[in-house]
Formats: sequence, C-alpha cells, structure tokens
Amino acid sequence: MPPSVRQQQDRQAQRRLAILRHAEEVTGNVSLTCRYYGISRNCFYKWQRRYQEEGLDGLRDRSSRPHHCPHATQADIVNKIVYLRQNYHFGPMKIKMYLKRYHDTEIACSAVYRILKKLGMNRLPASQRYKRHDMRYTRYEKQLPGNRAQIDVKFIEPVGVPAKTASQAPVTASPQRCGAGPSTTSSLP
Repeated sequence: MPPSVRQQQDRQAQRRLAILRHAEEVTGNVSLTCRYYGISRNCFYKWQRRYQEEGLDGLRDRSSRPHHCPHATQADIVNKIVYLRQNYHFGPMKIKMYLKRYHDTEIACSAVYRILKKLGMNRLPASQRYKRHDMRYTRYEKQLPGNRAQIDVKFIEPVGVPAKTASQAPVTASPQRCGAGPSTTSSLP
C-alpha cells in the first residue's frame, strides 16, 4: 500500500530536519551542507527560520496555491452552471449558449468544462447521456428462434369469382370475346 500524504510529509520534514542538523553538528558550514545536499542557501535559511518558529510542522510542505486569483469565475456564474447541469443536463456548449442568450454572460466552453470537472459533474449518468438516433432503439433478441415471431393474417376471398347476393340480376347474355365482333359473312348453302 502506498504511503499516505501525511506520511510523505512527515518523511520530507524528517529529511529537512536532518539537513539542518547536518549543518550544525557535522560540517558547521551552511554552504558545504547546501552543496552536499543540492539545495540553495535561501532554501536552507527558510527551513531554519520555519523550524525555529513552528517546530517540525514548519518543515512540512505547504500549499503553493495563490491566495487570490483575479481571473477566477465568479461564484454566481458557477452556481448557474451547476444549476443548468443538474436540472437540465446541459453540456458545456449548451450551457455557454444559454448563459450568453439569457444572462448576457460570456464564458468559454473549456471554462465550463473545467468547472464541471472540478466539481465532479463532467460525466452524466448513462441514463441521462445523449444517444444517437440509431442507438436509441434497442433490438430485442430471444434465446430460441420464433419466440418473438408475430404473423398478421387477413382473409381474402378468391379473385374472379363474384359473390352471389340476392340483389344481383342473373346474367342472361353471353359474354363477348375480345376482338371478335358479330360475323358479317354469311355462309352459302
């Protein structure tokens, strides 16, 4: 199991304390100690001052985060981005267009994505993600062929045979053949 952050900081503080003691007890010279360990004298004196003021806790690493960032996104805009993501499941591009149109706020898509990622909202749950039209409908498959077969049947009367009804008159004339008219030639006896 890898060491925790606290254990790493304790090791770093112990190493720095060993450097400070080496300068006092072994060499008695700050320049030689700094050259031996590959650190600057400014760094050595900074650690020495912090050790005298705070003890071993002063030798631990501190955050390098700036105290103030003038270009940070304002809190009300961040709240709007979070609201649009949670309630409407908008992506960065849609959030950007919405803020521009309805709140007259210019913000880049990358900034919206960075804010969502920092808050852990960059990925929607699978049920809320956009699906392409060809992927929206799923095919159902059954284990055995024919389990899901559906057959529509329509009963049709045979073609060409008229149905007899009481209202129809009987046909008395014989039908004429196509292309054969009444014969005009007479036969001789």
